[in-house]
Amino acid sequence: MWVQPWQQWLNSAQQGQQLFAPKLNKEVTVEVEPPSNFDRLLHANLARLTAGISPASLALAYADWATHLAFSPAKLSRLAEKAVRKSARFANYIPYAASNDNEISCIEPLPQDNRFREDAWKKWPFNLYSQAFLLQQQWWHNATTGVGGVSPHSENVVEFVARQLLDTMSPVNFAATNPVVMDATIKQHGLNLLRGMQNWREDLERNNSGKPPLGVENFQPGKQVAVSKGQVVFRNRLIELIQYAPTTKKVNAEPILIVPAWIMKFYILDLSPENSLVRYLVDQGHTVFMISWHNPNEQDRDLGMDDYLNLGILEAINAIQNIVPNKQIHTAGYCLGGTLLSIAAAYLASENNPAIKSVTLLAAQTDFTEAGELMLFIDNSQLSYLDDMMWDKGYLDTKQMAGAFQLLRSNDLIWSPIVQQYLLGERSVMNDLMAWNADATRMPYRMHSEYLHRLFLNNDLFEGRYQIAGKKITLGDIHVPFFVVATEKDHVAPWHSVYKIKLATSAEVTFVLTSGGHNAGIVSEPGHPKRHFRVDTPNSAGNYIDPEQWVAITPQQDGSWWPVFSNWLTAQASVQVKPPLMGAEGKGYPPLGDAPGEYVFES
Repeated sequence: MWVQPWQQWLNSAQQGQQLFAPKLNKEVTVEVEPPSNFDRLLHANLARLTAGISPASLALAYADWATHLAFSPAKLSRLAEKAVRKSARFANYIPYAASNDNEISCIEPLPQDNRFREDAWKKWPFNLYSQAFLLQQQWWHNATTGVGGVSPHSENVVEFVARQLLDTMSPVNFAATNPVVMDATIKQHGLNLLRGMQNWREDLERNNSGKPPLGVENFQPGKQVAVSKGQVVFRNRLIELIQYAPTTKKVNAEPILIVPAWIMKFYILDLSPENSLVRYLVDQGHTVFMISWHNPNEQDRDLGMDDYLNLGILEAINAIQNIVPNKQIHTAGYCLGGTLLSIAAAYLASENNPAIKSVTLLAAQTDFTEAGELMLFIDNSQLSYLDDMMWDKGYLDTKQMAGAFQLLRSNDLIWSPIVQQYLLGERSVMNDLMAWNADATRMPYRMHSEYLHRLFLNNDLFEGRYQIAGKKITLGDIHVPFFVVATEKDHVAPWHSVYKIKLATSAEVTFVLTSGGHNAGIVSEPGHPKRHFRVDTPNSAGNYIDPEQWVAITPQQDGSWWPVFSNWLTAQASVQVKPPLMGAEGKGYPPLGDAPGEYVFES
């Protein structure tokens, strides 16, 4: 008797499903009210006070952590227990600290923390200062991590902010609690502090007037750096294409195009003659072309990623094909330039265009799920705030970018220079790499917004959703060989992230892991002391090896990776030929002027 009511209910449910199914299957369009100019202007002005960091983003992360911590009594209990244990351990340590017994300590700093390495920190009372700070730092790490229910992004943000706040209060940063500073003050009768005050005043004046750091004037493009001989053979509103003069009687038939990041000037790869990758490759018999990017201003606010692709890489390739006809092109991209090169290679592959013979990625990511601490600044709230900040001027200012990168390595890039220059009164000796680092460029509003949303936030390229002219492209379409270089201490493109290119393509991938950081690891000329690298050969079986296992089984080699790269390019050369002429005047590519061109001098 219960079957009939059940059947009636089932029939009515099916009818209801049919009634509502068309509505459910339709794509729902949610109208989002665009931000008002007043809100954007408010956010843009507020960003000047917050160093471009969204207060809402920080508040959301803090609320996520604090709320979950408040409802985690067991976690709170463990934190209280750890606080008591650390206090007891510190109290027991005090007699040994007073006796200057250096064999006993409460806690050791992390391997990468060099702030307390000096022997003076092992003497009373400075050993107490350092140990108390390290114990507190460890407790706060425990407090901001491992709280159940907190999103990974919120946890990373809260832990990072807590670490930054603690670092501002480090005993290293104050003259009265830093034994090295106190010793220098006594020996120099306070002259170090006087010099430091003069250094601070000079830096403040330079910063307020927009001048570069002291010593940059000794490394000017075309004079001390970027001096490799060549000609600008093509120019449009976004790039200059430089062709470098040969230094050998014969060259490999296939030229190489280098695509630097547009966040900085191109000459990171053509610094002083002794550490110029351009000079090295030319001397090894390679024909080298280099893109030099225009420094955008408010008129360029609407330049987007497609413009950087079309006006940048694709027009450069077209020019090279006219200058060196009937030859494929080796390509190499550094940092953001490597990411854009990957997009270009995938696009050309989808169009069955055989222009590219190989792809080299130098500290460049294609997957952004493990993009390191830069992801701390990437969420919807932060990107909306950043969009409003750029909307005001039409570009992202160089100081705003520099501040974000400095925060990632605040001990090395903020606090250590402050101690050295303002407390010890010692100026850092400027070198070519430091001078280049101070020669930043701006980022157009539209391009930077698209880059952060489509790549960092949504990871469209790696996951096959990236579109060019309405057509999706995929890295899997690239079948030419890859030469991929990552650096061990990279805070911008962590090597585990760079390594993931092996998951995206079935092409041959030669992977190199070199010592150094994002810049110094790439500028790693032969003869540079204490350099080493690991390199594999393409796995013919196609089996993927996880990065940690790869490190374990790949032997370390001393020296520079540059010769390996040059030999890899030479191994793929078809023949040796006479060097091509500079430009192709008959085809509309006459030499326009000597390298390093005009765009490199744009401020």
